[in-house]
Parts: sequence; C-alpha cells; structure tokens
Amino acid sequence: MQKGDFEAAWRETDRIELPRRIAERKGAFVRAPHHLLWSGKSFSDQRVLVSCEHGLGDTIQFLRYCPLLRQMALNITVKTQPTLHELLSGMRGIDRLINGWTTVPDPPHDLAIECMEFPYAFRHTAATLPSEVPYLPLQKILKRSRPLPPFPAGKLNVGLVWAASAWNPCRSIPLCLLEPLAQLSNIRFYSLQQGPEQTDISKTTLPITPLSKYTAEIQDAAAAMLALDVVVSVDSMTAHLAGALGRPVRLLLTHSADWRWMRHREDSPWYPTMRILRQSISTDWETVVGKLVGDLAHLASQKLSLFGHGSVGEHEFGS
Repeated sequence: MQKGDFEAAWRETDRIELPRRIAERKGAFVRAPHHLLWSGKSFSDQRVLVSCEHGLGDTIQFLRYCPLLRQMALNITVKTQPTLHELLSGMRGIDRLINGWTTVPDPPHDLAIECMEFPYAFRHTAATLPSEVPYLPLQKILKRSRPLPPFPAGKLNVGLVWAASAWNPCRSIPLCLLEPLAQLSNIRFYSLQQGPEQTDISKTTLPITPLSKYTAEIQDAAAAMLALDVVVSVDSMTAHLAGALGRPVRLLLTHSADWRWMRHREDSPWYPTMRILRQSISTDWETVVGKLVGDLAHLASQKLSLFGHGSVGEHEFGS
C-alpha cells in the first residue's frame, strides 16, 4: 500500500480472510478484536454498524465512505469518538451517531465494519477511492461554531500545527525550525495547536497569533480552517480535518510515514487540496521548511495580486 498497489494488498487480505469466512459460516471461526469486523457479506438492504476504533484522523479520513455505503445499506449507525459528534452531526450518509466509548450494547444491526476497512470492502485503488471534498457539513459547522477574531483580508492567513500526538513524536517538528517563515511578507500566522505544545509560541521568533482558546473543540477548529487561507500541519488529525473540509493544506511529512501517504508523492488521492512536503531523509526538516517558504511566498503573492484587483473577498482565497 505504501507503493500505491492497493490491488495487491486486497489480494493478500483475501488470502487471509477467505478461509476465515468459510470457517465462520460453518461455526468454526469466531472473530476476535484484532480481526476485521467486516465478514465479507453484501451491504445491500442491511442495517450497518460502522465502528471507529483508531485515531480521530482515521475516523475523519474514512467516514468519507458513508454516503457511498448509504446508497446500498438500509441504514447506517456510526459508533465514533464523542469528541467528533458535533463535527459529524449532519454528515451525509449517516443516519445515527452513537458514543463509541460507552458500554451500552450496540444497537440492532445486520453487519458491522470498522471504518478503516472500507477501502478493502469496496476494493478501491488509489485511482478509484472517493476523493470528493468537502464531505463534512460545512454550513452546520459554521452555524454551530463560536465567533472568531477577524482575519485581515489583504494578507495570506496561515494556520499552523507543528506537534502531533505523543503516540508518534517523530511526526512533530520543533517550532524553532519554522522560524525561517518569519522572513515572509504579507503573511499572518495563527496557531491551531492544542495540548502542551501550544505554549511554544512564547519561545519563538516567528510571530504567531494564538487561536487555541477559540479552537479547543474540533468543530471550532474546523470553522477556523474555513476562515483561514491555508493550513500547514504535521501528520495529525488537523491535516485530515483540513483536507476533509476541502481547504488548501500543506502536510509536513516525516520520512517514515505510514501507508496512506504512500511514497514519493507530493499529492494525495485522499485529499485533492493537499500538497505533501516530505522529508527525503530522516530528521531533515530544513529542506521541508525551505520548500514551505517558497510555497507560501507564492501563495501570498498570488493573494496580494488578486486582492489588489478586487477579485478576492475576505476568507475567499483558496476556497
């Protein structure tokens, strides 16, 4: 899958799963928590329970399949992380959202699937996976979110996330390494960072306006992204959120990235508005930042030119 050869991955999964399914039909196999949830049965006219058992970014990435699944299924219940309920409320293809962290028994259903199993279930490749963005309910997100401070219309307004979760600290970039961005003109930087790293802005020479008090809730962070021109993020939930919203996003990617970003690509079939700036060798963030400087300089020049001609209104650039 890192090579982009999803078909080979599905054949390998079949090699494991088909004997299990045969044994399961005979009552000789019971799925354990580490097995796939999906048994291989058709979704047509079935009550489907979708579980989200991995990270928040994984949930945002793979629930894109719900509208496609809903064309076949009788109804869809999504069991997801409570912190995503407000964001996902009203998303197309989902009939019901329930708390995935509760011990309450699952509602009646005919089939279950974990959301990351969707590409295998639909046999999609990098060329055929559902890539339309945005697929999150933009108007409801804006309606439910708290007010934001105004962003200057004549500047390129850039949201920054430099630290991923503690699960994989190699994905994070020390904020001091982003200080070359300070040389850029006509750009305002805003912190979308949450967690203890949000205080890093007090130790850097890069001027950053904190938005943490406005964006602690995920739906509020989404609203901020809709108002910003560009989101720059390391490999974290925020990169997935920006991509799912259809916002211009620059992903700062470590050399040892996982399969979803594949290898040697500067684009992503998952998120058409994303550009990947990846390390060519481990720990080399300087080259990545150099590319980012050039990229943002171009975008700032582009916005300034459009704004000067009166063709871009506030918050419209890159939308």
